[in-house]
Order: sequence, then C-alpha cells, then structure tokens
Amino acid sequence: MVGLGPGPLAAVCGVTAWEGAGLPGGVDLTGIVADQPYPMVFATVSGAHLYGFPSVDSDVDLRGAHLLPVRDLVGLAQPTETQTVMTDRDGVELDLVTHDLRKFVRLMLRRNGYVLEQLLSPLVVHTSAAHSALVGLAPSVLTRHHAHHYRGFAATQRRLFDRTGELKPLLYTFRALLTGVHLMRSGRVLAHLPSLLEAEPAPTYLPDLIAAKQAAEHGGLGDAVAGPVLDRDLAELASRLDQAHHETRLPEQPDGLAQLNELVVTARLSDRVSRALAETGVRPG
Repeated sequence: MVGLGPGPLAAVCGVTAWEGAGLPGGVDLTGIVADQPYPMVFATVSGAHLYGFPSVDSDVDLRGAHLLPVRDLVGLAQPTETQTVMTDRDGVELDLVTHDLRKFVRLMLRRNGYVLEQLLSPLVVHTSAAHSALVGLAPSVLTRHHAHHYRGFAATQRRLFDRTGELKPLLYTFRALLTGVHLMRSGRVLAHLPSLLEAEPAPTYLPDLIAAKQAAEHGGLGDAVAGPVLDRDLAELASRLDQAHHETRLPEQPDGLAQLNELVVTARLSDRVSRALAETGVRPG
C-alpha cells in the first residue's frame, strides 16, 4: 500500500500532522519509492523533518526497507543489501536509502537507534503489513544499551559543532541526548525535538535555536547562547543520560529474535510467491 499522509502509524513518535513537518509542498514523495526495483516494506521521512528543525532548503531524507529476491541471497555473489538514490524532484533534493529487510532487522538487533527512528517515523510515505508487524515488534529490541548509541552520536555531533559553529550539529547533539534520556526513562523512542522539549526538562533557549536553524540551514550560533552556558547545559544533559541509563528498567538484551526471524522469512517467501505468480500472469487471490 502506498500513501502520503498520517495513516495509522502517525502517532507512534508524537508527531501527528504532516502539516507541522515542514515538508516542501507539491513534491511527490511516493514517486521515488514507486520507482525502486525491489518491493518496498516501508519508506518514511527521517532527518531534520522528523527531528523537528528543517530549514526551508533542507533535503528530504527518506529511509526504509525493501525485499531482495530469494535468488539474490542464495547464490555465490554477495548481494547488494543497501540501495541509495539521490535525485532532484521539483527543485527539492531527495535522498532515499533502504536496506534489505534482513539487514534492517539485524541492525534493529544491534541497538541501532537510527533504524528504530526510521521504522517508527510517523511521516509514512509507504507502508505494508510487514511494516506494521515490525512496528509492533520494535519494543522487543529496546535495551538499556541504546543509551550508548545516543551518547556516542551526541559526542560526534558536538565535535562537529565545535569545528563548524553551525546550529545543525548543535541541535543534533541536544536531540540525541534528549532522545536517549526519554528512551531510558519511558521506553519510548521520541525523535522529534519540539515534542522532547515538552516531555523532558531542557534549556529554555532551544526553541529560539530551532527557529534560527529553520531560517538558515548552515546558520551559526552567533551570540544566542554564551559558550560556558552551552557547555554546562550539554554536560548536564549527558549526566542525565548516564543517570537514566543507570536507573532504566529496559533489559540488557533484546527479546524479539524468534519473532523477527519469522517475520523476515514469511515476508521473503510471500514475496517469492507473488513474483512467481506475476511471471505466470496469475494474480494472488
């Protein structure tokens, strides 16, 4: 099923309206998905539009999963499991990256926060029964060790901010720390920074930084916040993440391996049957 709009998954991460995502009007996001050579499990909007601080000229990042045919996986050649497409449509740069479903699920089991945010993005461009099943199984892969993912991502973005002085990596730093804190406390993946500001204590100047970033993709911090204040607030958030990691009730290990394995096998075999029927001109009943 292809659809551009909120849909039944729209409330998963706290963003309920496409209107508030800042996506460029008049751009057909479904077209690039429909053009892909393999059946899509799902495609969602990620990046700054998901995080709640896109600029007027931000690229649109699309992420998802697809299904390679069985013959690509059982031969001697190593399959290309990740597909990347960058294109310009109606003056907007679209960046689509999808993994084969098996690789995507393996990443889910490796405490990878990126793929969970992509899976649970409420900005759904393409969905399927397998997508809904994956969303339902997402809680089973959450562990206390996802804190390391968010702490590491925040540290990387902080170093980038220190080198460039741009607002974008600074907001990514705050977003990663707050997402990590919220996940450890609530067991819920929340990637949208404005929603995080309502859910977690945070510096009061962040809405102003979001507004400044929305006005200029590569704008700098300027004199909006004094350096020592910024250092203090980031250190305090990192400390809160460490404390939340220590106190979380999330388990040590993921608990969904068997169900996820069954999902991958079922989706793959169902796609194989559909392909075989298509070759004979028979439609599945």
